[in-house]
This record gives sequence, C-alpha cells and structure tokens, in this order.
Amino acid sequence: MTTTPQTRPTISRTHSWVSPTVPADVAELSGLEFLERLVDGRIAPPPITGTLGFRLTHVERGVAVFVGETGEHLYNPLGSVHGGYLATLLDSALGCAVMTELPPGKAYTTAQLGVNLVRPVFADTGPLRCEARTLHVGRTIATAEAQVVGEGDGKLYAHATTTCAVFPMR
Repeated sequence: MTTTPQTRPTISRTHSWVSPTVPADVAELSGLEFLERLVDGRIAPPPITGTLGFRLTHVERGVAVFVGETGEHLYNPLGSVHGGYLATLLDSALGCAVMTELPPGKAYTTAQLGVNLVRPVFADTGPLRCEARTLHVGRTIATAEAQVVGEGDGKLYAHATTTCAVFPMR
C-alpha cells in the first residue's frame, strides 16, 4: 500500500523569537563575555536556535557546549534527522568555542567545516550534546574540534573540525 501526503496527519510546530540586535557595547566585550551574557539571558539567543531547537548551555575559555533536541520536524525524506541539522549544531559550537578566546574588537567566520556523521539520529534519539574545544587561536586563523553525543545513550553521532578566519570587528 502506498501512502500519500494527503493520507497522513499534518503536524505543526511554531516558535517565537526576539528580533536579533547587536548590543551597543559589543566591541568592548571579549568573545567569552558576550557568550556568557547569551547563556545567562542578558543577550537574546539568535533566531536559528529556536528554529532548529538547540541552545548554548555552557561556555568557558576554549569551550562551548550546545544541547539540541531531536524530532520528526528535522527528518530528511528517508526518515532520519537531516545531516544538515548536525552540521549546523557542530558549526555553532565550533564557532562559539573560537569566540570564547577572542579579545574585544575581534570577530570570526567559518572558513572551512569538515563534518563526519557516524550514525543516524532519529526523533526518539533524545537530546544531543555538542561540545567544541579550540585547538589553535591566532591573529588571523583559529581551529577547533567538536563531538555530538547522545545525552541518554552516550553514543557518538557526529564529529567535526573547523578553520575560522579571525578579523577586526566592524
């Protein structure tokens, strides 16, 4: 028997977000100070975290930790969580780990992202923990590595490395 989209129930998901704004004193904050304000709620989270269902939960110098929820809304056509969700989760954690080591007046952008997906993620996999650590942060280039592990089962689902360009903030 073939099912069609018309014979399956429709499920909806909505979310709200605060319009993103850059704090006036951002150039005076170190990357770590900025991210600490994000974690403790003094700076609103970026809209993508609500859209995809993940959040920054911990930062310290050289480390950033995100927790992401799984669900059917993240499925690809074959019935597992899309690899792009994991890549975005990894990229977010990697960039934030780099940011924790930047002084005031410096910014970064991802220049290269290498992702390895090692097992499928499903709606019932449960929360995923993504921890990133810097390897090198220089004047113009930074590198970091990260892992995505199931909070409930401790299994490795993906890992990645990044190279970020570091530059003066506008």
